[in-house]
Amino acid sequence: FVANLTLSIDEDLLQRAREAAVRDRTTVNALVREYLTRYADAKRSRFEALDAIDAAASKITSASSQRWTREELHERGSGAD
Repeated sequence: FVANLTLSIDEDLLQRAREAAVRDRTTVNALVREYLTRYADAKRSRFEALDAIDAAASKITSASSQRWTREELHERGSGAD
């Protein structure tokens, strides 16, 4: 399914976009479609990254409820000496 979209664009901007599209052997319609695709994909990627950060922070927060002794915090791993 393809939806039609009506935009209000300054006439000068539209003319410049048409000229640029002709130089690139494309159409203003294709340029708008490409821009919206990149915009939506970038937003989705950012939201997915933020969700991953929230999930990681949640794991850290739940793990931080464990109480460690001073000795455990300063304990060196094996082979570190």
